[in-house]
Amino acid sequence: MITLGGPRPEESRAMTQTAERSGGPRPGRFVGQSVRRREDAALLTGRATWTDNIALPAALHMALVRSPLAHARIRGIGAEAARALPGVVAVLTGEDLADDFAIGLPCGWPVTEDIKIPEHLPLARGEVNHVGEAVAVVVATDAATARDALELVEVDYDELPAVVDVEAALQEGAPLVHEQLGTNHCYTWPLAVGDVDAAFARADVVVEGRYLQQRVLASPMEPRAVVVDPDPVGGGFTVYTSTQVPHFVRDLLAMICGVSDSKIRVVAPDVGGGFGSKLNIYAEEALALALARRLGRPVKWTETRSEHHVATTHGRGQVQRIAVAATREGRILGMRVNLLADMGAYLQLLTPGIAVFGAFTYCGLYDFGAYSFECQGVFTNLTPTDAYRGAGRSEAAYAHERIMDDLARELGMDPAEVRRRNLHPPFHEPRTAPSGVMYDSGDYDACMSKALELVGYAELRAEQRRRREAGEQVQIGIGIGNFTESGGLSPSKVAAGVRLQSGGWEAATVRMTTSGKVEVVTGTSPHGQGHETAWAQITADALGVHPDDVEVRHSDTAIAPFGRDTYGSRSLPVGGVAVHLAAGKVADKARRIAAHLLEASEDDLDFTGGRFSVAGTSGPAVTIQEVALAASLAADLPEGMEPNLTADHHFDPPNFTWPFGTHICVAEVDTETGRTRIVRYVAVDDCGPLVNPAIVEGQLHGGIAQGIAQALYEQARYDAAGNPTTATLADYTVPAASDLPAFELDQTITPSPTNPMGVKGIGESGAIGSSPAVVNAVIDAVAHLGVTHLDMPVTPQQVWRALSVAGHTARTA
Repeated sequence: MITLGGPRPEESRAMTQTAERSGGPRPGRFVGQSVRRREDAALLTGRATWTDNIALPAALHMALVRSPLAHARIRGIGAEAARALPGVVAVLTGEDLADDFAIGLPCGWPVTEDIKIPEHLPLARGEVNHVGEAVAVVVATDAATARDALELVEVDYDELPAVVDVEAALQEGAPLVHEQLGTNHCYTWPLAVGDVDAAFARADVVVEGRYLQQRVLASPMEPRAVVVDPDPVGGGFTVYTSTQVPHFVRDLLAMICGVSDSKIRVVAPDVGGGFGSKLNIYAEEALALALARRLGRPVKWTETRSEHHVATTHGRGQVQRIAVAATREGRILGMRVNLLADMGAYLQLLTPGIAVFGAFTYCGLYDFGAYSFECQGVFTNLTPTDAYRGAGRSEAAYAHERIMDDLARELGMDPAEVRRRNLHPPFHEPRTAPSGVMYDSGDYDACMSKALELVGYAELRAEQRRRREAGEQVQIGIGIGNFTESGGLSPSKVAAGVRLQSGGWEAATVRMTTSGKVEVVTGTSPHGQGHETAWAQITADALGVHPDDVEVRHSDTAIAPFGRDTYGSRSLPVGGVAVHLAAGKVADKARRIAAHLLEASEDDLDFTGGRFSVAGTSGPAVTIQEVALAASLAADLPEGMEPNLTADHHFDPPNFTWPFGTHICVAEVDTETGRTRIVRYVAVDDCGPLVNPAIVEGQLHGGIAQGIAQALYEQARYDAAGNPTTATLADYTVPAASDLPAFELDQTITPSPTNPMGVKGIGESGAIGSSPAVVNAVIDAVAHLGVTHLDMPVTPQQVWRALSVAGHTARTA
């Protein structure tokens, strides 16, 4: 159970004291340094092992017959011709596999007691509810034959009306996605803090905004894939799958297929990106396991890019209505947020909770007295939505930063000044946000001031005035994206707020071998984040060894049986801290053994450069490697001490961490063509102390790129019948590196009191601050021409049309 609560002040002080005793967040010999990522050599030279590279003897290949319709009854499935194709082993329907599954695909985050959860089967039975839903599976001796056989399966559909718009879905008489539910309404989740009505009643000005969060696709370089290998001796199964969450996959596959979790080993090999789309359990994984069990042979499936566009979860998908009440001086008094969140046709693992998770950050970095939030989940005949980088928090930041610019325009004030008047003052112990949760620490003005100075804000405003007065064709806009996010998805303890059924702890084991090398086992599962490098840095500093002598093992439930995996910027502030604390236990045990070997008091020992010696003397010393050998031989240990230098730690933090930042985009807009060009992009982020600055920089680069992509390029589009019109990368616009600017990055450092390293997490920050900064910049460039609203993606066509509607004469070329 994870809760968005917060530690009591005494808990935070205890954490701070623990940090101070352990050396706190101060950089060590390796922590704080840009150690080169050890993962990259294999990734860049083709020596990585992707799931699709795994070729097992006698493996069968699976392909799926998918619905071409968004909503239809299945009247019959004809598979005789497909079964007759040489090389085809089986063609099975949902009815054929009805007894192979104990339950359907589960929703792991039921946000209310009365939430409506439709049955979600690995293969549809009786009805399909979105394009791409699987209705039959073909198993053949090779992948090409399996795909060929798909063309021979005949499905008789009776098409039904579809609904693809969340607002239309709630109107009386709208087609029902699931007729048995009697409604397209999934849930309503409310939150209220303070007297919102009173705040709006006494306001000098009220500003309202309606903003759209379009659907987007994760588009990882590696699509999903799974290989299941049955063990004919032990009766178990090894599941190789391209996932962010091998432990979740193990536990949920056991439930879905009715197999003991002790019989399932899940391995995530090298994973080529996830961005939230691989934070899930999918029908294909359950089908592969069921078929391997049924047929007694390995079964393999690799997603095509076209399948990814309709069968892997989408991100975002919201209609946001937000209002702020403020004084004439720009001080916010209260905020109201109302969301319609597109669930798609089914609830995947986290679908209903994504929008709710953002409820606590719509107030952003701003301090005011009254806040209300309501989210309605809505079913549509589209691919299910779920986590996408910055899930919930990115949507929140977009809304509160758009409304801050709208408020500034209404008041005739500078957008930066309006923001600075509403920032929380600096704080280093938990502080209550307007939404009722506890932020851990922050110095928001210092961060924002640094970003404004770095970008040269005053000079840019002067240049903007000059171009406006001159009536130049290319205008310039400056957009600000302030944010904080609930990172370090963590505490299992129930305090207050929204609960996530996952458990927030993380596990680590650190052991020194007889030879003096170090093995780290982590429950986190990287897919590009650099855990092997960073965890080795943390361990090396704790034990006085070199990172090259540290092996980090992960992503295999046989090696790391305990873990909660990787998502929500949690790896370092939960998993990395677990490694830090486990390594600290090993160091403490080594100190006791060293004191015994040196016949000295533990308190008198210095531990420097991996050597224990008696402080203030030039006497004998012992290395930690020598201590490890002595611990292994166990011939001369302190009384009652167990052999070996090894320790486990399960870290369960008292609160989320709250990284924050200010991103500023400077964009030029050609008022005759609508074309936008980003000319500067500055980001100042605060994720607490940095373990590896180069990894932080890389994470920010990727996140900012995704936020810019949502702002200017990407949208999963459908026609009125629910047919995807961006079903390939020829239609769905993913920007290339050449479409993006250089990023100017800097940091402030505000340690978190929630963990002894003071770290906060950075994996999603770039995707949270960037989209509002970019869209605000574009609108800022053309607002004086009458265009004060644009929805993402802000394409040249949209800008041109808006300028035309506003009366600006533009070229049509």
